[in-house]
Amino acid sequence: MKFHETPLHGAYLIELERRGDDRGFFARFFCEKEFGAAGLETRFVQINNSLTGSRGTLRGLHYQLPPSAEVKVVRAVKGALWDVIVDLRAGSPTYRKWFGAELNEDNRRMMYVPRGFAHGFVTLTDSVEALYLDSAFYDPGAERGLRWDDPAVAIEWPVQPQEMSEKDRNWPDLESEFHQTEAMRGLT
Repeated sequence: MKFHETPLHGAYLIELERRGDDRGFFARFFCEKEFGAAGLETRFVQINNSLTGSRGTLRGLHYQLPPSAEVKVVRAVKGALWDVIVDLRAGSPTYRKWFGAELNEDNRRMMYVPRGFAHGFVTLTDSVEALYLDSAFYDPGAERGLRWDDPAVAIEWPVQPQEMSEKDRNWPDLESEFHQTEAMRGLT
């Protein structure tokens, strides 16, 4: 695997190293030794699978509070999505900055999302299937979100989101009292 630093401190795009012949190829989706050697999380407790039917569907921006804060590794295994992360760690040099990249079935790239980051994506094609490695179990009491069109973050989505859940549509923005209070809880 090749680990490429993103502009956000601690976040990576991961490129699979394919070994192949005329039959096809083989590549590791995860290797504890390689992740560990890169200084990344090596313990994952869930592998989640999502299917999104329509182009322009937005999922996110989600995160969990400590002690349930999680590292995610996200990969599109069918179709294409534009994956975006936002650094919500108050002491980070990249606090409130965002980064996005296309993940698709052909480039097989993965996004490594550190603890303390909000994560979401918009689908670029119909019928998008994604796999996520998660380092923490889902905890409904720790679930939080950030508004997808928060002007303080100003994400430049490559397509205008057409569809999203009510929950995702109504997450608060960073300037809200909710997020100001949550920042005191230490997203690290």
